[in-house]
Amino acid sequence: MLPSPVAVLGEALVDEFHDGPVAGGAPFNVARSLAALGAPSLFVSRIGADDANAGLVLDSARRYGLDAAGLQRDARRPTGRVSVHEEAGGHRFEIHADAAWDHLDADAARRHLADANASLIYFGSLAQRHAVSRAALRALVKPFAGTRFLDLNLRPGDDARLLAAESLMLADWVKLNDEELAQLAGWFDAGAATDAGRAAAVMARFALERVVLTRGARGWCLYGPGGGLLAEGAGVSQPRIVDTVGAGDAFTALLLAGLALQRDLPATLALANRYASFICGVRGPLPADPIALQPWRTALHALPRST
Repeated sequence: MLPSPVAVLGEALVDEFHDGPVAGGAPFNVARSLAALGAPSLFVSRIGADDANAGLVLDSARRYGLDAAGLQRDARRPTGRVSVHEEAGGHRFEIHADAAWDHLDADAARRHLADANASLIYFGSLAQRHAVSRAALRALVKPFAGTRFLDLNLRPGDDARLLAAESLMLADWVKLNDEELAQLAGWFDAGAATDAGRAAAVMARFALERVVLTRGARGWCLYGPGGGLLAEGAGVSQPRIVDTVGAGDAFTALLLAGLALQRDLPATLALANRYASFICGVRGPLPADPIALQPWRTALHALPRST
């Protein structure tokens, strides 16, 4: 049986580093990885009609083998931009307002997804910052019959708690890092002493099927209902860290690819962890030359099938 596509919804933008622009946006990172890894995907976003950054996004999609048919064009607003301020210990992101991806056309997106027969749909929280795209994204995700996968990426703001709650109510699976799990625990009175306890409380509150927790150097965990530990793995060191931009997106992409290709889940998660470490060794969210991802594609397709 052929794998069904992963539908990926959200922002495509340009990260502006001190040494030049790089196409980015968590959903675009995930979609490009999926394409390069040989997992079928559909990407839905919105970019400017003819600005230079739109050209950069389209060129990157082409190089990674990602179909750009779902990239809507906006004649009034520019392609999204993020100024990346590199600081000791990490990055600070300045996400510029009123970009094309804030105005996703739900009807056009629905037409693009209509015949896809996707079994998984990916969405995040940043793409919901504006009322137009928030309404469009939720109109697409809420009736989706397959697995709804939320990659929660919390940003400062007065509405962060409400946005997180509304997003979690739409999701079946959620991927979090340990800081995000602690934040959710504080917001939603999940005051357990352990990650497993906090995950169990959040899952019960929002009727989630799975929580995938990434913990940096401490590795990862997969939790089921009741906080049951289904799988876990140790951290993977990267001796030559360039930056950590896109590492979480890489983890998510390989996990989704493994789910779409029906690969063994613990083996997929272990490979996803190694892939995220690899991405920390390149500038930006993906290597400049997609050929660098061929070994990861080979490794993914060599994983045992799920039983």
